[in-house]
Amino acid sequence: MSASTENRGVVYKGPGKVAVESIPYPKLAIGKRKCGHGVILKVVTTNICGSDQHMVRGRTTAQPGLVLGHEITGIVIEAGHDVEFIKPGDLVSVPFNIACGRCRNCKEGRTGICLNVNPARPGAAYGYVDMGGWVGGQTEYVMVPYADFNLLKFPDADQAMEKIQDLTLLSDIFPTGFHGCVTAGVGPGSTVYIAGAGPVGLAAAVSAQLLGAACVIVGDMIEDRLAQARSFGCETIDLTQEGEMADKIEAILGEREVDAFVDCVGFEAHACGSNHGKEAPATVLNSAMNLTRAGGQIGIPGLYVTEDPGAADDAARHGALSMRFGLGWAKSHSFHTGQCPVMKYHRQLMQAILFEKVKIADAVNVQLITLDQAPQGYADFDHGAAKKFVMDPHGTVAA
Repeated sequence: MSASTENRGVVYKGPGKVAVESIPYPKLAIGKRKCGHGVILKVVTTNICGSDQHMVRGRTTAQPGLVLGHEITGIVIEAGHDVEFIKPGDLVSVPFNIACGRCRNCKEGRTGICLNVNPARPGAAYGYVDMGGWVGGQTEYVMVPYADFNLLKFPDADQAMEKIQDLTLLSDIFPTGFHGCVTAGVGPGSTVYIAGAGPVGLAAAVSAQLLGAACVIVGDMIEDRLAQARSFGCETIDLTQEGEMADKIEAILGEREVDAFVDCVGFEAHACGSNHGKEAPATVLNSAMNLTRAGGQIGIPGLYVTEDPGAADDAARHGALSMRFGLGWAKSHSFHTGQCPVMKYHRQLMQAILFEKVKIADAVNVQLITLDQAPQGYADFDHGAAKKFVMDPHGTVAA
Protein backbone atom coordinates (compact mmCIF):
# COMPACT_ATOMS: atom_id res chain seq x y z
CA MET A 1 0.00 0.00 0.00
CA SER A 2 1.28 3.49 -0.87
CA ALA A 3 2.35 5.73 1.99
CA SER A 4 1.21 8.82 0.08
CA THR A 5 -1.88 10.65 1.28
CA GLU A 6 -1.57 13.67 -1.01
CA ASN A 7 -3.05 14.09 -4.44
CA ARG A 8 -3.50 16.84 -7.04
CA GLY A 9 -5.73 17.04 -10.07
CA VAL A 10 -7.09 19.21 -12.87
CA VAL A 11 -10.39 20.74 -11.75
CA TYR A 12 -13.09 22.41 -13.87
CA LYS A 13 -13.74 25.85 -12.39
CA GLY A 14 -16.35 27.16 -14.82
CA PRO A 15 -16.54 27.99 -18.53
CA GLY A 16 -13.05 28.48 -19.91
CA LYS A 17 -11.30 27.82 -16.61
CA VAL A 18 -9.38 24.88 -15.18
CA ALA A 19 -6.92 24.78 -12.28
CA VAL A 20 -4.55 22.28 -10.72
CA GLU A 21 -5.59 21.83 -7.09
CA SER A 22 -5.14 19.55 -4.11
CA ILE A 23 -7.86 16.89 -4.13
CA PRO A 24 -8.59 13.92 -1.85
CA TYR A 25 -6.38 10.88 -2.13
CA PRO A 26 -8.45 8.08 -3.68
CA LYS A 27 -10.21 5.40 -1.67
CA LEU A 28 -11.53 2.03 -2.80
CA ALA A 29 -15.05 3.43 -2.79
CA ILE A 30 -17.35 5.87 -4.57
CA GLY A 31 -19.57 7.58 -2.04
CA LYS A 32 -21.03 4.86 0.18
CA ARG A 33 -20.37 2.22 -2.47
CA LYS A 34 -17.41 0.02 -1.54
CA CYS A 35 -15.05 -0.98 -4.36
CA GLY A 36 -13.12 -3.99 -3.13
CA HIS A 37 -12.91 -4.89 -6.81
CA GLY A 38 -10.90 -1.73 -7.51
CA VAL A 39 -7.29 -0.60 -7.52
CA ILE A 40 -5.48 2.67 -6.88
CA LEU A 41 -3.11 3.79 -9.60
CA LYS A 42 -0.13 6.09 -9.59
CA VAL A 43 -0.84 7.88 -12.85
CA VAL A 44 1.96 7.63 -15.42
CA THR A 45 0.20 9.48 -18.25
CA THR A 46 -3.17 11.14 -18.61
CA ASN A 47 -4.36 12.97 -21.70
CA ILE A 48 -6.48 15.99 -22.59
CA CYS A 49 -9.41 14.92 -24.78
CA GLY A 50 -11.74 16.90 -27.01
CA SER A 51 -14.60 15.59 -24.89
CA ASP A 52 -13.03 17.31 -21.88
CA GLN A 53 -12.83 20.48 -23.95
CA HIS A 54 -16.61 20.46 -24.53
CA MET A 55 -17.09 20.65 -20.75
CA VAL A 56 -14.42 23.28 -20.23
CA ARG A 57 -16.03 25.47 -22.89
CA GLY A 58 -19.26 25.36 -20.88
CA ARG A 59 -21.08 23.32 -23.51
CA THR A 60 -22.39 20.70 -21.08
CA THR A 61 -24.16 20.77 -17.72
CA ALA A 62 -20.88 20.03 -15.88
CA GLN A 63 -20.62 21.84 -12.55
CA PRO A 64 -17.51 23.59 -11.18
CA GLY A 65 -15.43 21.33 -8.98
CA LEU A 66 -15.46 18.34 -11.34
CA VAL A 67 -12.07 16.57 -11.45
CA LEU A 68 -11.38 16.03 -15.15
CA GLY A 69 -9.79 13.26 -17.17
CA HIS A 70 -10.76 9.90 -18.60
CA GLU A 71 -7.61 8.88 -20.54
CA ILE A 72 -5.43 7.14 -17.97
CA THR A 73 -2.36 4.89 -17.88
CA GLY A 74 -0.78 4.01 -14.54
CA ILE A 75 0.99 1.70 -12.13
CA VAL A 76 -1.05 -0.28 -9.61
CA ILE A 77 -0.02 0.64 -6.06
CA GLU A 78 -2.95 -0.85 -4.12
CA ALA A 79 -5.45 -3.58 -4.97
CA GLY A 80 -8.79 -4.27 -3.29
CA HIS A 81 -9.52 -7.56 -1.56
CA ASP A 82 -11.66 -8.79 -4.47
CA VAL A 83 -8.99 -8.19 -7.13
CA GLU A 84 -7.48 -11.51 -8.17
CA PHE A 85 -5.42 -11.08 -11.34
CA ILE A 86 -4.10 -7.49 -11.28
CA LYS A 87 -1.21 -6.93 -8.88
CA PRO A 88 0.67 -3.96 -7.38
CA GLY A 89 3.46 -2.99 -9.74
CA ASP A 90 1.49 -3.80 -12.92
CA LEU A 91 1.57 -1.09 -15.62
CA VAL A 92 -1.92 -0.84 -17.08
CA SER A 93 -4.11 1.01 -19.57
CA VAL A 94 -7.52 2.13 -18.30
CA PRO A 95 -10.45 2.09 -20.76
CA PHE A 96 -12.29 5.38 -20.44
CA ASN A 97 -15.62 3.53 -20.18
CA ILE A 98 -16.20 2.02 -16.77
CA ALA A 99 -17.82 -1.41 -16.99
CA CYS A 100 -18.89 -3.93 -14.38
CA GLY A 101 -18.33 -7.05 -16.49
CA ARG A 102 -21.48 -8.60 -15.04
CA CYS A 103 -24.49 -6.99 -16.74
CA ARG A 104 -26.13 -8.05 -19.99
CA ASN A 105 -24.41 -5.33 -22.05
CA CYS A 106 -20.95 -6.05 -20.66
CA LYS A 107 -21.40 -9.75 -21.37
CA GLU A 108 -22.25 -8.84 -24.96
CA GLY A 109 -19.07 -6.73 -25.22
CA ARG A 110 -20.99 -3.44 -25.14
CA THR A 111 -18.93 -1.96 -22.33
CA GLY A 112 -19.70 1.63 -23.30
CA ILE A 113 -23.26 1.14 -22.04
CA CYS A 114 -22.77 -0.87 -18.85
CA LEU A 115 -26.01 -1.00 -16.87
CA ASN A 116 -24.55 -1.03 -13.35
CA VAL A 117 -22.03 1.82 -13.09
CA ASN A 118 -24.22 4.89 -13.49
CA PRO A 119 -27.58 5.40 -11.76
CA ALA A 120 -28.65 8.03 -14.31
CA ARG A 121 -28.21 6.20 -17.62
CA PRO A 122 -26.32 3.35 -19.27
CA GLY A 123 -22.57 3.94 -19.48
CA ALA A 124 -20.01 5.64 -17.27
CA ALA A 125 -16.64 7.35 -17.56
CA TYR A 126 -14.08 8.98 -15.31
CA GLY A 127 -14.33 12.71 -14.69
CA TYR A 128 -17.28 13.37 -16.96
CA VAL A 129 -20.65 15.04 -16.53
CA ASP A 130 -23.63 12.69 -16.09
CA MET A 131 -21.32 9.68 -16.24
CA GLY A 132 -21.76 8.22 -12.78
CA GLY A 133 -19.78 10.54 -10.53
CA TRP A 134 -16.45 8.72 -10.88
CA VAL A 135 -13.45 10.92 -10.10
CA GLY A 136 -11.35 11.85 -13.13
CA GLY A 137 -7.79 10.79 -13.83
CA GLN A 138 -5.97 14.02 -14.71
CA THR A 139 -4.46 13.50 -11.30
CA GLU A 140 -1.47 12.05 -9.52
CA TYR A 141 -3.48 9.10 -8.15
CA VAL A 142 -6.85 7.65 -9.16
CA MET A 143 -9.15 4.76 -8.24
CA VAL A 144 -10.23 2.31 -10.95
CA PRO A 145 -13.16 -0.05 -10.18
CA TYR A 146 -13.74 -3.58 -11.48
CA ALA A 147 -10.02 -3.82 -12.10
CA ASP A 148 -9.78 -7.45 -13.20
CA PHE A 149 -12.32 -6.79 -15.94
CA ASN A 150 -11.40 -3.26 -17.03
CA LEU A 151 -7.63 -3.03 -17.00
CA LEU A 152 -5.27 -3.97 -19.82
CA LYS A 153 -1.94 -5.05 -18.33
CA PHE A 154 1.09 -4.44 -20.51
CA PRO A 155 3.04 -7.69 -20.79
CA ASP A 156 6.47 -6.09 -20.30
CA ALA A 157 6.59 -2.85 -18.32
CA ASP A 158 10.03 -1.81 -19.57
CA GLN A 159 9.02 -2.35 -23.20
CA ALA A 160 5.78 -0.47 -22.55
CA MET A 161 7.58 2.52 -21.06
CA GLU A 162 9.66 2.78 -24.23
CA LYS A 163 6.42 3.19 -26.20
CA ILE A 164 4.35 4.89 -23.51
CA GLN A 165 3.51 7.93 -25.67
CA ASP A 166 1.83 5.53 -28.11
CA LEU A 167 0.32 3.22 -25.51
CA THR A 168 -1.26 6.09 -23.54
CA LEU A 169 -3.61 6.55 -26.51
CA LEU A 170 -5.17 3.10 -25.92
CA SER A 171 -7.39 4.46 -23.16
CA ASP A 172 -9.59 6.33 -25.63
CA ILE A 173 -8.67 8.01 -28.91
CA PHE A 174 -6.97 5.15 -30.75
CA PRO A 175 -9.77 2.63 -30.05
CA THR A 176 -12.37 5.37 -30.61
CA GLY A 177 -10.95 6.29 -34.02
CA PHE A 178 -10.62 2.60 -34.89
CA HIS A 179 -14.21 1.93 -33.77
CA GLY A 180 -15.41 4.79 -35.97
CA CYS A 181 -13.76 3.14 -38.96
CA VAL A 182 -14.95 -0.37 -38.14
CA THR A 183 -18.54 0.81 -37.76
CA ALA A 184 -18.21 2.75 -41.03
CA GLY A 185 -17.29 -0.51 -42.77
CA VAL A 186 -13.70 0.44 -43.62
CA GLY A 187 -11.72 -2.45 -45.12
CA PRO A 188 -9.13 -3.25 -47.78
CA GLY A 189 -9.54 -0.95 -50.77
CA SER A 190 -12.07 1.37 -49.12
CA THR A 191 -12.31 5.07 -49.83
CA VAL A 192 -12.87 6.93 -46.56
CA TYR A 193 -13.74 10.48 -45.52
CA ILE A 194 -12.80 11.52 -41.99
CA ALA A 195 -14.59 14.65 -40.75
CA GLY A 196 -12.26 16.49 -38.37
CA ALA A 197 -8.49 16.41 -37.95
CA GLY A 198 -8.36 16.69 -34.19
CA PRO A 199 -6.71 13.84 -32.28
CA VAL A 200 -9.66 11.44 -32.74
CA GLY A 201 -9.89 12.28 -36.44
CA LEU A 202 -6.17 11.68 -36.91
CA ALA A 203 -6.45 8.43 -34.95
CA ALA A 204 -9.33 7.41 -37.21
CA ALA A 205 -7.26 8.23 -40.30
CA VAL A 206 -4.41 6.01 -39.07
CA SER A 207 -6.94 3.33 -38.20
CA ALA A 208 -8.39 3.44 -41.71
CA GLN A 209 -4.90 2.89 -43.11
CA LEU A 210 -4.35 0.01 -40.66
CA LEU A 211 -7.62 -1.54 -41.89
CA GLY A 212 -6.41 -1.37 -45.50
CA ALA A 213 -8.16 1.69 -46.91
CA ALA A 214 -7.03 2.68 -50.39
CA CYS A 215 -7.57 6.41 -49.89
CA VAL A 216 -8.19 8.36 -46.68
CA ILE A 217 -9.45 11.94 -47.03
CA VAL A 218 -9.48 14.22 -43.97
CA GLY A 219 -11.43 17.48 -43.81
CA ASP A 220 -10.83 20.29 -41.32
CA MET A 221 -10.73 24.08 -41.02
CA ILE A 222 -7.28 24.37 -39.41
CA GLU A 223 -4.30 24.15 -41.76
CA ASP A 224 -1.86 22.84 -39.11
CA ARG A 225 -4.16 19.90 -38.45
CA LEU A 226 -4.51 19.20 -42.16
CA ALA A 227 -0.72 19.28 -42.48
CA GLN A 228 -0.53 16.74 -39.68
CA ALA A 229 -2.90 14.45 -41.63
CA ARG A 230 -0.81 14.83 -44.77
CA SER A 231 2.32 13.91 -42.80
CA PHE A 232 1.26 10.25 -42.79
CA GLY A 233 -0.21 10.00 -46.25
CA CYS A 234 -3.77 11.32 -46.08
CA GLU A 235 -5.45 13.49 -48.69
CA THR A 236 -6.97 16.65 -47.19
CA ILE A 237 -9.76 19.16 -47.81
CA ASP A 238 -9.70 22.69 -46.35
CA LEU A 239 -13.28 23.26 -45.25
CA THR A 240 -12.89 27.03 -45.10
CA GLN A 241 -12.69 27.13 -48.89
CA GLU A 242 -15.78 27.67 -51.03
CA GLY A 243 -17.17 24.95 -53.27
CA GLU A 244 -19.28 21.81 -53.20
CA MET A 245 -17.88 18.96 -51.11
CA ALA A 246 -18.81 16.40 -53.76
CA ASP A 247 -16.69 18.34 -56.28
CA LYS A 248 -13.74 18.24 -53.89
CA ILE A 249 -14.17 14.51 -53.31
CA GLU A 250 -14.36 13.96 -57.06
CA ALA A 251 -11.13 15.90 -57.61
CA ILE A 252 -9.35 13.37 -55.38
CA LEU A 253 -11.14 10.10 -56.17
CA GLY A 254 -12.68 10.62 -59.58
CA GLU A 255 -15.99 9.84 -57.87
CA ARG A 256 -18.35 12.07 -55.91
CA GLU A 257 -18.96 9.71 -52.99
CA VAL A 258 -16.90 7.63 -50.57
CA ASP A 259 -17.45 4.10 -49.32
CA ALA A 260 -17.21 5.04 -45.66
CA PHE A 261 -17.67 8.25 -43.64
CA VAL A 262 -16.45 8.84 -40.06
CA ASP A 263 -17.73 11.82 -38.03
CA CYS A 264 -14.99 12.83 -35.59
CA VAL A 265 -16.40 16.33 -34.97
CA GLY A 266 -19.64 15.98 -33.03
CA PHE A 267 -22.09 18.58 -31.83
CA GLU A 268 -19.84 21.67 -31.95
CA ALA A 269 -19.58 21.46 -35.75
CA HIS A 270 -19.30 24.61 -37.85
CA ALA A 271 -20.55 25.42 -41.33
CA CYS A 272 -18.11 25.16 -44.23
CA GLY A 273 -16.90 27.77 -46.70
CA SER A 274 -17.48 31.44 -46.00
CA ASN A 275 -19.81 30.54 -43.08
CA HIS A 276 -17.14 28.52 -41.29
CA GLY A 277 -17.31 30.63 -38.13
CA LYS A 278 -21.00 29.84 -37.63
CA GLU A 279 -22.10 26.80 -35.66
CA ALA A 280 -24.17 24.26 -37.56
CA PRO A 281 -24.40 21.17 -35.33
CA ALA A 282 -25.97 18.86 -37.93
CA THR A 283 -23.70 19.85 -40.81
CA VAL A 284 -21.37 16.86 -40.54
CA LEU A 285 -24.24 14.38 -40.30
CA ASN A 286 -25.91 15.90 -43.36
CA SER A 287 -22.60 15.87 -45.26
CA ALA A 288 -22.22 12.22 -44.32
CA MET A 289 -25.48 11.33 -46.03
CA ASN A 290 -24.62 13.43 -49.07
CA LEU A 291 -21.11 12.05 -49.53
CA THR A 292 -21.52 8.37 -48.64
CA ARG A 293 -22.44 5.97 -51.43
CA ALA A 294 -25.77 4.17 -51.42
CA GLY A 295 -25.44 1.20 -49.09
CA GLY A 296 -22.45 2.75 -47.34
CA GLN A 297 -21.90 3.06 -43.60
CA ILE A 298 -21.43 6.07 -41.34
CA GLY A 299 -19.48 5.81 -38.08
CA ILE A 300 -20.16 8.56 -35.55
CA PRO A 301 -17.60 8.51 -32.71
CA GLY A 302 -17.91 12.31 -32.45
CA LEU A 303 -19.75 13.34 -29.29
CA TYR A 304 -23.40 14.42 -29.37
CA VAL A 305 -25.05 15.48 -26.11
CA THR A 306 -28.58 15.53 -24.74
CA GLU A 307 -28.12 19.00 -23.19
CA ASP A 308 -26.01 21.82 -24.66
CA PRO A 309 -26.50 25.08 -22.74
CA GLY A 310 -24.31 26.97 -25.22
CA ALA A 311 -26.20 25.97 -28.38
CA ALA A 312 -27.37 28.57 -30.88
CA ASP A 313 -31.05 27.56 -30.76
CA ASP A 314 -33.48 25.93 -28.37
CA ALA A 315 -33.75 22.67 -30.28
CA ALA A 316 -29.98 22.12 -30.29
CA ARG A 317 -29.86 22.97 -26.58
CA HIS A 318 -31.78 19.73 -26.06
CA GLY A 319 -29.84 17.68 -28.59
CA ALA A 320 -32.45 17.98 -31.37
CA LEU A 321 -30.71 18.55 -34.71
CA SER A 322 -32.11 19.32 -38.14
CA MET A 323 -31.01 16.31 -40.18
CA ARG A 324 -32.04 15.32 -43.69
CA PHE A 325 -32.66 11.80 -42.49
CA GLY A 326 -34.82 10.91 -45.46
CA LEU A 327 -31.74 11.06 -47.67
CA GLY A 328 -29.95 8.56 -45.46
CA TRP A 329 -32.99 6.30 -45.55
CA ALA A 330 -33.25 6.55 -49.33
CA LYS A 331 -29.57 5.61 -49.71
CA SER A 332 -29.89 2.67 -47.26
CA HIS A 333 -27.20 4.06 -45.01
CA SER A 334 -26.37 2.53 -41.67
CA PHE A 335 -25.42 4.80 -38.77
CA HIS A 336 -23.48 3.78 -35.68
CA THR A 337 -23.26 6.10 -32.67
CA GLY A 338 -22.19 6.07 -29.04
CA GLN A 339 -19.14 5.49 -26.90
CA CYS A 340 -16.48 3.18 -28.24
CA PRO A 341 -16.36 -0.09 -26.28
CA VAL A 342 -12.61 0.26 -25.71
CA MET A 343 -12.07 -3.32 -24.53
CA LYS A 344 -13.25 -4.62 -27.88
CA TYR A 345 -10.09 -3.23 -29.49
CA HIS A 346 -7.41 -2.19 -27.02
CA ARG A 347 -5.47 -5.47 -26.80
CA GLN A 348 -5.20 -5.80 -30.59
CA LEU A 349 -4.17 -2.16 -30.96
CA MET A 350 -1.59 -2.62 -28.18
CA GLN A 351 -0.10 -5.45 -30.23
CA ALA A 352 -0.04 -3.26 -33.34
CA ILE A 353 1.93 -0.67 -31.37
CA LEU A 354 4.33 -3.11 -29.72
CA PHE A 355 5.08 -4.83 -33.02
CA GLU A 356 5.50 -1.44 -34.73
CA LYS A 357 2.67 -1.79 -37.21
CA VAL A 358 1.48 1.72 -36.36
CA LYS A 359 3.01 4.90 -34.91
CA ILE A 360 -0.04 6.52 -33.41
CA ALA A 361 1.85 9.07 -31.26
CA ASP A 362 3.53 10.50 -34.35
CA ALA A 363 0.23 10.61 -36.22
CA VAL A 364 -1.59 12.62 -33.55
CA ASN A 365 1.54 14.63 -32.63
CA VAL A 366 1.81 13.85 -28.91
CA GLN A 367 3.23 16.64 -26.78
CA LEU A 368 4.28 15.75 -23.25
CA ILE A 369 3.46 18.32 -20.55
CA THR A 370 3.47 18.43 -16.76
CA LEU A 371 0.34 18.41 -14.63
CA ASP A 372 0.93 22.08 -13.80
CA GLN A 373 0.95 22.90 -17.53
CA ALA A 374 -2.59 21.53 -17.93
CA PRO A 375 -4.34 24.95 -18.01
CA GLN A 376 -2.07 26.09 -20.84
CA GLY A 377 -2.56 22.77 -22.61
CA TYR A 378 -6.32 23.23 -22.47
CA ALA A 379 -6.00 26.79 -23.81
CA ASP A 380 -3.71 25.73 -26.68
CA PHE A 381 -5.96 22.81 -27.58
CA ASP A 382 -8.98 25.11 -27.55
CA HIS A 383 -7.21 27.35 -30.08
CA GLY A 384 -6.79 24.42 -32.47
CA ALA A 385 -3.24 23.23 -31.78
CA ALA A 386 -2.37 20.25 -33.96
CA LYS A 387 -1.19 18.32 -30.92
CA LYS A 388 -2.34 15.68 -28.46
CA PHE A 389 -1.45 16.89 -24.97
CA VAL A 390 -0.27 14.10 -22.66
CA MET A 391 0.38 14.89 -19.00
CA ASP A 392 3.19 13.29 -17.02
CA PRO A 393 2.06 13.95 -13.42
CA HIS A 394 5.09 12.47 -11.65
CA GLY A 395 7.76 13.15 -14.28
CA THR A 396 7.94 9.39 -14.89
CA VAL A 397 8.08 9.62 -18.68
CA ALA A 398 10.42 12.60 -18.77
CA ALA A 399 12.81 10.71 -16.49
